[in-house]
Amino acid sequence: MCGIAYVRLRKPLEYYFTKYNTWKYGLEKLYLLMEKQHNRGQEGAGLACIKLHSKPGEEYIFRERAEGSSAINEIFGNMYKNYKDIPDSIWNDPKYAEENLPFAGELYMGHLRYSTTGKHGISYVHPFLRRSNWKNRSLVLSGNFNLTNVDEVFAKLTKIGQHPRDMGDTILMLETIGHQLDQEVQSKYDLYDKEGKENEEISELIEKNMNIGQIIRRSENGWDGGYAICGMIGHGDSFLFRDPHGIRPAFYYIDDEIIVAASERPVIQTVMNVAIDDVKELGAGQALIMKRDGDFYLEQIHEPLKLTQCSFERIYFSRGSDRDIYRERKKLGELLTPSILKAVNYDLKHTVFSFIPNTAEVGFYGMMDGMDKFMIEEKKKKLASGVHFSNEEIQEIISARPRMEKIAIKDIKMRTFIAQDENRNDLAAHVYDVTYGSVKSGEDNLVIIDDSIVRGTTLKQSIIKILDKLNPKKIVIVSSSPQVRFPDCYGIDMSRMSEFIAFKAAIELLKEREETGLINDVYLKSKAQQNLSKEQIVNYVKEIYAPFTDEEISRKIAQMLTPSDVKTEVEIVYQQIEQLHKACPNHTGDWYFSGNYPTPGGNRLVNNAFINYFEGNLDKR
Repeated sequence: MCGIAYVRLRKPLEYYFTKYNTWKYGLEKLYLLMEKQHNRGQEGAGLACIKLHSKPGEEYIFRERAEGSSAINEIFGNMYKNYKDIPDSIWNDPKYAEENLPFAGELYMGHLRYSTTGKHGISYVHPFLRRSNWKNRSLVLSGNFNLTNVDEVFAKLTKIGQHPRDMGDTILMLETIGHQLDQEVQSKYDLYDKEGKENEEISELIEKNMNIGQIIRRSENGWDGGYAICGMIGHGDSFLFRDPHGIRPAFYYIDDEIIVAASERPVIQTVMNVAIDDVKELGAGQALIMKRDGDFYLEQIHEPLKLTQCSFERIYFSRGSDRDIYRERKKLGELLTPSILKAVNYDLKHTVFSFIPNTAEVGFYGMMDGMDKFMIEEKKKKLASGVHFSNEEIQEIISARPRMEKIAIKDIKMRTFIAQDENRNDLAAHVYDVTYGSVKSGEDNLVIIDDSIVRGTTLKQSIIKILDKLNPKKIVIVSSSPQVRFPDCYGIDMSRMSEFIAFKAAIELLKEREETGLINDVYLKSKAQQNLSKEQIVNYVKEIYAPFTDEEISRKIAQMLTPSDVKTEVEIVYQQIEQLHKACPNHTGDWYFSGNYPTPGGNRLVNNAFINYFEGNLDKR
C-alpha cells in the first residue's frame, strides 16, 4: 500500500519562476503530493530528482531517503540544507539554480513506504537507484507493489549471469528493468554503429529513440503480483506502469506545464486544484511514458486481464476525500442496516450508535442514513395504520431519530509510550476515553462501527473493555468489511494465517466439534502441492471455513474477543461479500475475504502460509 508521487516539469525552470515566482515549483508540488499521501507510508520516505541539462562531470541524479513517520519532513529538511546559505540574488536566479543547486531539476519522484515484508532499514526505502556512467543506462525506480514469485524472477536473473544482492522484489524488479534497459541501449548502439554514426551522435539517437514500452514489456513478462511502478532513466525518459489486473492504483494529470502522478486521485485534485474529470486513472496493463523532450503517450504493455482492483483500498486504506470512495464507504455502512437491526432486536429507542476509530466515520454516516430510512418507513406505517393518535403521540412519532453519540475519544499522546512498554496490554485499555452518561446503564444497546476487524487485538485489549464501563445492555461491534480469512500478497501487511481472528475462530470451532481431522487433511493436501508450479496450486484452505456459516464464525469471534471480566453481551456483525461488491462495484478484488486470488502466486502464498501455520513456523511470511 505504498504511495508514489511523480512530477515532470514540461517547461524550463525560468518559466515557473516567471509565472509562479519560484523555480522550486516542481519540488513544492512533489512535497504536497507526498504529504497528502502520508497515510500510505509511516515507515519511510524518499525522493529523487533528475536534471536534464547537466554537463559531463556534473551530478545529474539526486536522492534523499529517511526512515520513520516524520521521514517526509526529514528528507525535505535535509534537501533544503543545501540552500540555507544562498544569497537572495542567487536564490532568485533559476538559471543558476539549474546549473549549480542539487534537486533543481525537471524530473521528480517521491515515495512513501509501507512495509509488507517485515524488512526495515534505509536500504529498503525507495526510490532505488541503479547507476551507470551512461545516462541512458541509469535507472531510478519506486512503486507500490508486491511480487508473489520472487524466486522465479531471481532464477531468471541468475540464469542470464546476474548476481542480485537481495531477494526482495524491489531489487529484482530494478535489476530486471535495468537488464532490459541495457539490452535496449546495446541493440540501438549496434544498429547505429553499423550505420557508421559517431559515438556522440549514437548516444543522442539512442536517447531520442529508446523504446520504453518494449523495455517494460520484456521486464514484466513473468511477473506475478500487483504493482504500480514509476521509473526514471538518467537521460530524461520516464514511465508509470500498472499491473494487468489493476490491483494497485495509479492516477495522473497532464497539462501544458506539468505531468503529475500519484496513488490516489483526490491528492492530485487538491495539489493541482483541478476537477475530478481532469485526473485520469491509468488502465490495467497500461503505461504512461514520458519522453525526455516532455512529450508523452499511453501504451498498452500487457493485455488487460480480469479487473480485480483492491477493495481494501476503498474500505480502509485510501483517503476518504475521494468522491467515489466517500460514497462507497457510506454505502457500506448503510448496507449493514438489516443485520444491525436484527442484532438490537429492532429496538432503536434504546440503541446508541457511534464509531471507532476515526477512519470508520464515513461508514458511520452511511449506517445512520440506513437507520433514518428504516425509521421513516416505520413512521409511515404507524401513521397510515388507521389508529387515532393524539397530537403528543404524533409529535413523538415524527420526532423520533436514531440516537448517536461520540462514545470514545482516542488519547494520541499514549501511543508511543505504550508501544515501547512491556505492559502494553494493560495500558492499551486506556488509549480511549469514554463519554460517560451517553448510554443509559443497563437499558441501552451500544452499536459501534469499525472499518475492518482483522486481528481483533485492539478490540480485546482496549475497545470492548472501555465500552463495558458504560454498562450497556448489549455491545454490537460492526465491521464495514467482511471477515478477513486469507493472506494478502499484493501490498497489505496480512501474510500469516495465525494473525486472522476469523481463521482462529474457524479452527476453534473445528476443535469444539471434534473435526480437527479436516485441519490435518488440508495440511496434507497443501503439503503435497508445495513443490508444484504456482499455476497448479489449489487453495484448499477454503475448506477450513466450509463447514460454518458466516454467522457461526462471527459468534465465535465475539466469544474469543470478549475479555473474561466483561459481563456485557457482545455481538460482532460483519459485512457480507455480496454487499461489499454492491457498494464497490468497480473494485472486485476480494481475495483476503473469499480466497479467490487473481494470480496463481496468490494460491501459492496461501498454501505456504497454511503450511507454516500448521508446522509452527509463525515467523515465516
